[in-house]
Amino acid sequence: MDYIIRAANVEDCKDLTRMIMELAEHEKVTDHVKITQKDLEQDGFSKNPFFHGIIAEVPEQHRSKEGHTKIGYALYFYSYSTWKGRAVYMVDLYVMPEFRGKGIGKALMSKVAQLGLAAGCTKLNFIVLNSNKSSLDFYFRQGCSDVTADLGYHYMSCSGEALERLAQP
Repeated sequence: MDYIIRAANVEDCKDLTRMIMELAEHEKVTDHVKITQKDLEQDGFSKNPFFHGIIAEVPEQHRSKEGHTKIGYALYFYSYSTWKGRAVYMVDLYVMPEFRGKGIGKALMSKVAQLGLAAGCTKLNFIVLNSNKSSLDFYFRQGCSDVTADLGYHYMSCSGEALERLAQP
């Protein structure tokens, strides 16, 4: 199948929003998604972006059943490890179900890895739901390891009222 992997631009935000919701539906967490197309436009394509993105796109003749040509994406940002130095964090990796198994997910992940290496990163980090066995198997086939199991880390988060309380002096 013909497809290209390219840098996302502000015009892709409508499709990014659609695919983010598709991923959330797949993971059964749509109630957690609060981001809007406007948020993506501002946060990813302003002077100081909070994230970067890449898009998988097919030619018109291979468009999805619903008529979409933008059929996958990866969002990422750069971070830092006090043990290993520069790192790239992949927030999402998604390919529409009808396009899976064609190497597109691997191509997206490979591009994030290439961009990370070009920026001097020594690690690619991301999270996966325990219940997403097919994705876990995919990542293990790519040579990734589960640091939760290997090192005993717990990914922690603080948000909402707890974050507001924490920010009080």
